[in-house]
Amino acid sequence: MPAQILGQKAAAPRHDMSVILVTGSYDHEIRFWEAWSGICSRTIARSGESGQVNRLAISPDKRLLAAAIHKKVNIYEIASSSSTPLITFEGHTNNVTSVSFHSEGKWLVTGSEDGKIKIWDLRSTHLHRNYDNGAPVNDVVVHPNQGELISCDQAGSIKQWDLSDNICTHELTPAGDIPIRSVTLASDGSCLVAGNNKGKCYVWRINEEGSHLPRFQAVTKFQAHGKYLTRCLFSPDVRFLATCSADTTVKVWSVSPNYEFKLEKILQGHQRWVWDCAFSADSAYLVTASSDHTARLWEMASGETVRQYNGHHKAAVCCALHDGAG
Repeated sequence: MPAQILGQKAAAPRHDMSVILVTGSYDHEIRFWEAWSGICSRTIARSGESGQVNRLAISPDKRLLAAAIHKKVNIYEIASSSSTPLITFEGHTNNVTSVSFHSEGKWLVTGSEDGKIKIWDLRSTHLHRNYDNGAPVNDVVVHPNQGELISCDQAGSIKQWDLSDNICTHELTPAGDIPIRSVTLASDGSCLVAGNNKGKCYVWRINEEGSHLPRFQAVTKFQAHGKYLTRCLFSPDVRFLATCSADTTVKVWSVSPNYEFKLEKILQGHQRWVWDCAFSADSAYLVTASSDHTARLWEMASGETVRQYNGHHKAAVCCALHDGAG
């Protein structure tokens, strides 16, 4: 994240878009923030529409924001000042818990408590594909090869879905039926980490499909938190893993080339549950969202809060950051 001060607060469509930082809350609002000043530059208030904001994602080209709001997904234009979504994807019958963009922004994947994983075509705006996971889905990520999805669910399963064959090709159940809350993939596709409701993290090396080794090779597991784990996330450079928890902290773990995870820092400052986090493109900063109504920007090197974002009047439960090349 470059350390320039973002442009003065001008008319909404004109402010500096080089760093896009967005938070969502149980107050039903979506807020855009100037990362360095801490000023809220835009609020999508969604008047007359109910539903809490569960999850946010920014498209790779920085043009679109996908917001999972109760059972639907609204797509907003980031450069516009309008609070009216460009597209609304409807079809899930329960809370949408995860949303991710394809690397070229052609499609969007969503997972829901209704047990379905859906792929939506952003060009035709139609439902492109529907997978029946069978249990409430807690998280879905797109593999860097863009040909597979990895999901995790309330029944304790992690599944790989093949986008070309339209099937579940692998299933992992590391802790029986203890729900898996969050999954994260190394940016080079070499490693998978999953965190569960008991605060435990499980790590697999991902081997090439053509090799004679298992696709997912269990390498280690560790107790990240004593309470509920809400999110685990690799840094883009894969040197760190961040874990968020009900214990009010975010822990930063260093990752060695042979998959040893060592606790480096405990980020302390939030007063209640920490629900979500997002790294800057250079892995030097982390944004977090908490039930204490705030979001924070942390400097990874020092472990200190460098900015706090105040404005939500209920729990801030999701955040998204995109400060890389658009």
